[in-house]
Parts: sequence; C-alpha cells; structure tokens
Amino acid sequence: MPRLRSSAILGASMLALAACSTGTPQLMNLRNTEEGPDEFAVLPTEPLQMPESFASLPEPTPGAPNRVDPNPEADAIAALGGNPGRASGASGGLVSYATRFGVSGDIRPVLAAEDEEFRRRNNGRILERMFGTTVYFEAYRRQALDRYAELERLRRMGVRTPAAPPPAE
Repeated sequence: MPRLRSSAILGASMLALAACSTGTPQLMNLRNTEEGPDEFAVLPTEPLQMPESFASLPEPTPGAPNRVDPNPEADAIAALGGNPGRASGASGGLVSYATRFGVSGDIRPVLAAEDEEFRRRNNGRILERMFGTTVYFEAYRRQALDRYAELERLRRMGVRTPAAPPPAE
C-alpha cells in the first residue's frame, strides 16, 4: 500500500509539473514580439568617402538613397561575381529563370492553410493537448533533413562538400 501511495504522489507531481509549461517554445517564433530594438534590423553603413571636389557634387535630392547606405542586393550580386549596375531588380535573370514554369500569386495563404491542416491532424495525444505541450518537433520530424546523412550521400556521389563539424553526442 505505501508503494502505491508513493507512485500516486509521484504521478500527481509529474502532472502538476507538466502543467507548468508555458506552451510553445519561443525559438520557433520568427517575428520579434518583444518591446525594444531589433538587433537584426540594424545594418552597418559603408565607410564615408571624401569627394575629389565639393564643387562637383550633384544637387541633393530629398528621399534619394545615400551613397553610404547599405544595399544588400547589390552587395550580394557583386559578391557572387555579377555586375550590380546591370541587375534589373525583381525582373532580373535569376527571378525569371526561377519562375519560368509560372508562379502562384496566392502561395502564402495556400501554404498557411495546408500547414494549419497538417498541424491539426498532428496535434498530439490527449495528455499533450490537455497540458498544452508542444508537439511541433514531433509533427515535423519526418520532414527534417539529417544533415550528416545528406553529407555522406553527397560524398558517396562524388560531390565536393565543405568540411562539417562532427555530430554532437
């Protein structure tokens, strides 16, 4: 009888402790919901440049970009060996090639609806739902990529791959 009582107390303690969870982990939230600055929104500027002649400077244009303002798109094009001056924005060659078979204008709402349906079908067992335990990782486990298995598969095919850190134990 004392053994049954201690098992019951242990079970009740575990249920009470599980009920203290606060829901989904904050690591899965992609948007900043906190008050205060967003450290990822700060972009460094280019170094200031001194013109050869102040008289040769163009007239200031309100609202025009500054020469030292960051331009990540042009920087990426230059880093990949392209010419940022020839880039034509959203109608550029890469976007045209990627959308050559057409695009769906409503892709975001369609994906959101499909994901909601998937999560509804994979919303956990009864105790997980009762105590608000997240089943996010379990639901998407089959869709996750095993990076080390993929690395080995590519190496067996002869694809040159960069070195990877050893798996955590």
